[in-house]
Amino acid sequence: MFNHKSILITGGTGSFGKECIRILLNKYLPNKIIVYSRDELKQFEMSQQYNQNMMRYFIGDVRDGERLNMAMRGVDIVIHAAALKQVPAAEYNPMECIKTNISGAENVIKAALDNNVEKVIALSTDKAANPINLYGATKLVSDKLFTAANNIAGGQRTRFSVVRYGNVVGSRGSVVPFFKKLIDEGVKQLPVTDADMTRFWITLPHGVDFVLKAFQRMQGGEVFVPKIPSSRIVDLAKAIAPESEPIIIGIRPGEKLHETMCPADDSHLTLEFNDHYVIKPSISFFAPVNYAKNMLGEEGRPVPRGFEYSSGNNSHFLAIEELRKIIW
Repeated sequence: MFNHKSILITGGTGSFGKECIRILLNKYLPNKIIVYSRDELKQFEMSQQYNQNMMRYFIGDVRDGERLNMAMRGVDIVIHAAALKQVPAAEYNPMECIKTNISGAENVIKAALDNNVEKVIALSTDKAANPINLYGATKLVSDKLFTAANNIAGGQRTRFSVVRYGNVVGSRGSVVPFFKKLIDEGVKQLPVTDADMTRFWITLPHGVDFVLKAFQRMQGGEVFVPKIPSSRIVDLAKAIAPESEPIIIGIRPGEKLHETMCPADDSHLTLEFNDHYVIKPSISFFAPVNYAKNMLGEEGRPVPRGFEYSSGNNSHFLAIEELRKIIW
């Protein structure tokens, strides 16, 4: 799938991009990997680790459609990982979040179509399902843009899909490194927003592997959702600081008590596969697609009406000891 292909990763200097490049270089023989991001220092640091001949480092912002179009010349596969992701920051800087997450998504789609890219997968988030914060709302709009782009493509070969998953253990800006930093600073009680709060968790290698597998599975228009475990945030705090009780500080602006990846309102569109779910597009495409059987021949079945895949009703919860193994 990725051998002898040219691959571009937007936001490629982030946690996902670094792990994705490591896996691509170890498992495949890509013709070219383009890291597209706006941070020159991170690109310089990354180039010290990944300096193979096929590596390319392009300074650019997804807000800049012209630069993005130029970067996609000759590209076969695009992974769109660039986004403004911090919930409170988005609440206080709404237009900046909209420019990157919505206008940037539109620019990625236009550039992919203009350059006849073969496949595009956009990374989404559990916060895009039934969003209550601006970040989640912008990612829902982004998801809809990438789904509808398959109709815009018409007879072109370009196909677009979305991968939606939960919090990545240890990723930059996530709660795990934040908690560890507080412990290193001597904090005796870790701050937890609500005693009942739950979240989905996925490791970075699992997230990357799932995205790469989605390229093999995709037909265009799907939202892929992995089956992953949940945990209570208080259990996470106890896994990191077992000798102390967390302190409850209250839910922050735009936060949910539980996150959802497959909303009940989409149950009529949701298919269950062995290790993942697929949410079919709500719109009809110019050519009918049988999403119940993917490009790898895997078959899914409809979920019951009203089914919801939430971090609060998940069948797989991580115990404190399991969390310790993942974290450390």
